[in-house]
Amino acid sequence: MTRRLTQLTVGLVLYGASGALMVRAELGLDPWNVFHQGLAERTGLSIGTVLILAGVAVLLLWIPMRQRPGLGTVANVLVIGVALDATLTLLPEPRALAVRVPLLAVAIALNGAATGLYIAARFGAGPRDGLMTGLHRRTGRSVRLIRTCVELAVLATGFALGGALGVGTVAYALAIGPLAQFFLRVFAVPGYPVVAPAAVRATGPAAVSPPGSAARESGVAAAPPVAGGHGAVGPVGGGYGRKAA
Repeated sequence: MTRRLTQLTVGLVLYGASGALMVRAELGLDPWNVFHQGLAERTGLSIGTVLILAGVAVLLLWIPMRQRPGLGTVANVLVIGVALDATLTLLPEPRALAVRVPLLAVAIALNGAATGLYIAARFGAGPRDGLMTGLHRRTGRSVRLIRTCVELAVLATGFALGGALGVGTVAYALAIGPLAQFFLRVFAVPGYPVVAPAAVRATGPAAVSPPGSAARESGVAAAPPVAGGHGAVGPVGGGYGRKAA
């Protein structure tokens, strides 16, 4: 339990920090942070504050879908936004492209590590991922379709509001799946096989449900165990899993 709580906390803090690095790189953000930044530009709030408020709003949508939040769900809403704003306060704004490009690369790699850390801790889905699996259960549509539609909608809305869309957005979408797959194996907790969450969004973190439940809810099958008894997952699009609904 101590290890799992540590992984959850460190993972969420690093996830927020990685988002701040992408903001400072100014080469494009992941879809949800494009949305968060766009709202921040319009409201005058910090991007971390908007992230928290958006997480609360999405979490309220769980109620009619009868989704149950876990410790990781609540921590997700609070910790990432605070960590993002705190990191932005500490980081200067680099202007040279020679600094911004490596900063983007570090941000994406750090985000993959953070994703593996807190997902492997297994304390419940993040609010945005729970929304996608809930919509899947209610509509019968595939998680892949729902995820694509939701992310395109938030990306387009965020861009229209002034959020940063660029090469970093594309790089994140291409890299986060393989990175998260790798780090899920690295940080797997002994005795807790990892079942891949189907709706892990390009910016949106989630933690896995108990073995089998994620597969039942999202249509993603758990992969065969690897040495040491930990589950292994394979990439599908930008997410994880052997099979998508």
